[in-house]
Amino acid sequence: MSVGERTASPHESAALHVTGEARYVDDIPVPRGSLFVSVKGADITAGELVSMDLTQVSESPGVVSVLTAESVPGSNDVSPVYDGDVLFVEREINFHDQPLFAVVATSQAEADAALSKSVIHYNETSPVLDCATARETGQLLRPNRSFRSGDAERALAEAPIRVHQQLHIKGQEHFYLEGQVALAKPGEEGGVEVWTSSQHPTEVQHLVASVLDVPFNQVTVQVRRMGGAFGGKESQAAALACVAALAATKTRRAVKYRMRRREDMTRTGKRHDVESSVELGIDESGIIQGALIQLSARCGYSTDLSEGIVDRAMFHADNAYSLGDARIEGEILKTNTVSHTAFRGFGGPQGMLAIESAMETAARQFGEDPLLFRLNNLYRPGRQVTPYGQDVGAHPLNELMESLRVTARYDARRQAIAEHNERRGRIIKGLALTPVKFGISFTAKHLNQAGALVNLYQDGSVQVNHGGTEMGQGLHTKIQGIVSRVLHLPDDQIRVTATNTDKVPNTSPTAASSGTDLNGMAAARAAETVLARLMEHAAKDLGVVEPGLHDGWLVSGGERVMSFKALVDSAYRARISLSATGFYRTPKLDYDLDRRWGDPFFYYAFGAALSEVHVDGRTGEYHVEQVDILHDVGQSLNEAVDRGQIEGGFIQGMGWLTTEELLWNDAGRLMSASPSTYKIPTAHDLPKTFNVSLFERANEAPTIYRSKAVGEPPLMLAISVWCALKDACASVCQYKVSPDLAVPATPEQVLWAMERAREFADE
Repeated sequence: MSVGERTASPHESAALHVTGEARYVDDIPVPRGSLFVSVKGADITAGELVSMDLTQVSESPGVVSVLTAESVPGSNDVSPVYDGDVLFVEREINFHDQPLFAVVATSQAEADAALSKSVIHYNETSPVLDCATARETGQLLRPNRSFRSGDAERALAEAPIRVHQQLHIKGQEHFYLEGQVALAKPGEEGGVEVWTSSQHPTEVQHLVASVLDVPFNQVTVQVRRMGGAFGGKESQAAALACVAALAATKTRRAVKYRMRRREDMTRTGKRHDVESSVELGIDESGIIQGALIQLSARCGYSTDLSEGIVDRAMFHADNAYSLGDARIEGEILKTNTVSHTAFRGFGGPQGMLAIESAMETAARQFGEDPLLFRLNNLYRPGRQVTPYGQDVGAHPLNELMESLRVTARYDARRQAIAEHNERRGRIIKGLALTPVKFGISFTAKHLNQAGALVNLYQDGSVQVNHGGTEMGQGLHTKIQGIVSRVLHLPDDQIRVTATNTDKVPNTSPTAASSGTDLNGMAAARAAETVLARLMEHAAKDLGVVEPGLHDGWLVSGGERVMSFKALVDSAYRARISLSATGFYRTPKLDYDLDRRWGDPFFYYAFGAALSEVHVDGRTGEYHVEQVDILHDVGQSLNEAVDRGQIEGGFIQGMGWLTTEELLWNDAGRLMSASPSTYKIPTAHDLPKTFNVSLFERANEAPTIYRSKAVGEPPLMLAISVWCALKDACASVCQYKVSPDLAVPATPEQVLWAMERAREFADE
């Protein structure tokens, strides 16, 4: 492959992954004399901590230190935005297993054993666990939010057809392969070095400094790679780093804190539960004229990132459709559960699912194929402004969906499935084709910035550092390809190093699908600066006419002049700087938070998926038979990476909607807290036929090489599976209604939905 052909370059750590040599935080050899942490959680869900007697804990074999809220020299609050996330309980207990104190011991077994020797007294109160109770008792973490366009109430009142759809959308456990973990080593003058599995090294740096009451420059945070994150390590990895750093500075020894899977599941946040209510007003031709949408999020005991998550749910409650006059509202409700947090899509999936559920119901009520109803209501000329005021522009969704409709043979399969279901056999089939429109950018404007550092060495090798983190998604691979494209070098000559706060400071989290958009552009600018210096040296000092680079050579008029290595060495001897930084900030973001109006996104990514399911009409068990995806990636930077993201995102979304069920009991304890009770998709659940195609068309927005983000949008393609299950259930009553179907749509939920459809058919 020649330099510049980057569309299928392998993942930069692929060989290390398959050989087991890729080093994660838990693989780092700990220094001799290192200590280990175990944390005691509250045995109640709500109430007050009356007293803790930790005498026997401190005297337990191997225990070096015991940490409580009183041990913190700085702030005990480790919140990402608003106060409320405490490192250790001070008095109020807000969720079951909330951390009370930490034991630091010479072995993990000794630390664990010491926990049971504590004597703790509580005053227990009744917990608030659901949205309804939180609303009734006024438990709001932040003020309610809303935006509107036009007069939604009047549009609904005048519409001849009205649809009202409610849906309780359950959350999702991140279930990353590598759990939460941190390693801290004390430095000089009260400083500390931290290795963490975090999507946001800068936030970890800031919070560790706040806990220790030291300047930011005393804390260095490093992330080489994570074994998955999906948003679960954007804010909630910081607490582990803070505990480890606090213990390290107090004991003057290296300290490691790694959560077990069960602790990880009970003490870290999930995707938010959302209760949605959608009302649509539709005219006689099947066009939506107005919408009222209410999204109520169960956020847990603190705000964490819930404000932005609810905002994004609201931004995506239109998905791909012009809703006419619309009002969209969001509630950020406080409950006695762990504080819920970022998850791939950041609220967008819940907003999209709410409207897609309503679209299914509306299509059945109108008596039309749901695909046709969707196509007729897409954003289009004359109706292309969102409820928050952003012009969607000349989007490709109609073309994209029609293309998938043809290539995946939707109409023929729809007819065949209808005929099959009319025979009323045991197996019932369902089919659905759904779109995705997903806004790309952080909705917090200041986060849309990135920096990078490029170093050239005398042997011609290149080292790149940037503010993004690698969690298996291929960010470093794309950055490597971008820099190699700028410098016309083979990939193996470019090395992307661990993200480190002492190389590129003040970074944003790797989230919002913006990792490549931001860091790729910053890295390209740094590389271009170095390239310009080399070309100036070649022209002025070496006398090369119209110098350029090609395949690792300095060229002039298509002829090779000298190797890249020789050029770099010559520049070094001429005292030319071979190091440069690059900076990028996303342009054209103009959203007024007070008016709730404007352009929060730089551009949109689009996609569509067609899913077919086969359901056992007697048991509700089902299998996803075939999935066809056409997804918009702009000009792909790396087809292999993009396909992997699309496939993985789809399956993760399918898990959220079908098998992954979070269950709390009436006392507020998480019941699905292990792999035996929480079911992520397995190889058995994969579609028998899984076709993924890329809709490659240059991004109209000036992104890096006109590519598009591909991290989060594919997850929402899996909504087609849930809609296909609804379609199968609707066939039981000749598609006259779209029966309610829970999320996740487990086999028993599918069976109950079919029973409801049969009852309707019998009426």
